[in-house]
Amino acid sequence: MAELRRILHIEDDPSIQAVARLSLEAVGGFQVLTCSSGAEALEQVEAFAPDFILLDVMMPGMDGMQTLERLRERINIRQIPVAFMTAKAHPAEIDHYLSLGASDVLIKPFDPMQLAGEVKRVWEQHNGR
Repeated sequence: MAELRRILHIEDDPSIQAVARLSLEAVGGFQVLTCSSGAEALEQVEAFAPDFILLDVMMPGMDGMQTLERLRERINIRQIPVAFMTAKAHPAEIDHYLSLGASDVLIKPFDPMQLAGEVKRVWEQHNGR
């Protein structure tokens, strides 16, 4: 099985981008590409070839659900785990995100020291480890 190395993080909030990038790179040792919008992610996803996608739900323009739908047209998301990140964590909403094909839903605000571990957990769960 492939190794988890490259994470595509799609998030419109610069402060969350910075904390997540620092967490994933410094704590997790991952290579991170941060995109500020779904449109930017669609332009970059194939060249970056992520192993994992961390996707904000609420973004201006194209939201996380629309972004996931458009990503599905470009890459095989069955092979690349996608985790939504959201502050809205009601069980019905989480079930809805999972029904769209997400591997998991991570809750904001997140603990910067735990984010890399959470991503690894979702990766291993997705890959049957």
